[in-house]
Amino acid sequence: MVSYAQGIDALNQSLSELNGIDVSFEFFPPKTEKMETMLWKSIDRLAPLKPAYMSVTYGANSGERDRTHDIVKQIQSQAGIPAVPHLTCIDASKEELRTIAQDYWDNGIRRIVALRGDLPPGGGKPEMYASDLVTLLKDVADFDISVAAYPEKHPEAPNDQFDLLNLKRKNEAGASEAITQFFFDTSVFLRFRDRAAAAGIDLDIVPGILPVTNYQTLLRFAQMTNVHVPAWLHKHFDGLDEGDQTTRNLLGANIAMDMVKVLAKEGVKHFHFYTLNRSELSYAICHMLGLRQQ
Repeated sequence: MVSYAQGIDALNQSLSELNGIDVSFEFFPPKTEKMETMLWKSIDRLAPLKPAYMSVTYGANSGERDRTHDIVKQIQSQAGIPAVPHLTCIDASKEELRTIAQDYWDNGIRRIVALRGDLPPGGGKPEMYASDLVTLLKDVADFDISVAAYPEKHPEAPNDQFDLLNLKRKNEAGASEAITQFFFDTSVFLRFRDRAAAAGIDLDIVPGILPVTNYQTLLRFAQMTNVHVPAWLHKHFDGLDEGDQTTRNLLGANIAMDMVKVLAKEGVKHFHFYTLNRSELSYAICHMLGLRQQ
């Protein structure tokens, strides 16, 4: 039986491992007025936690891309949080990309998430890749550049080594940080981090954390992104229906918190939360981490 003193020591040890934790949050451009209201409520809720930055994804059509530009500038100017736009090189010329990057720099944006972007159906081989975009951005200004990393391999990569070499090319082009695809097996992330270090990749590798709120949505995302959903996760959510939102939220928050604790013990200090434009779970997890409004 664990004594009271042992329990206190374990709690203190757990809390000490969480000291110095930093977080960032990811949002996507809303498509409706209702979704826009929800987005800004979430931003307003999370901004007082003083995250390292808030990032905004970049859609496949011009209207959504314009919304990304507008939201990023609003976060930067109104929320007082460093705003980080995603930028893709699919369906954009190099001159257009340079113009967008210069506009961001002129508006005080200093970090960009550089991505190739999803290929359109039948799009064939792209003219640019993420490493090319990193080079282009560095030519425009001295941006801090984040790129994507895939602990379980990019869906289009033929093997793990090919995927790792691609990450190294992005690093050598000037990227300083890699944000991973979400995952649920912490050992997968830790093995990936070790392999990246052994390959000479000098990047801050930030784990992407997806707090689960809708299990069916998670399964759809996982299928698209080559993410393994472990059996224990299936078991946790088995039997919960649409009316069990509170239970699902509680489970999602606890799963994410357990992952963060394990990774913090392994030296991870920055966690990137995929919010899906909702603040509740990310805020609760941050609160448990000891992050408070400032």
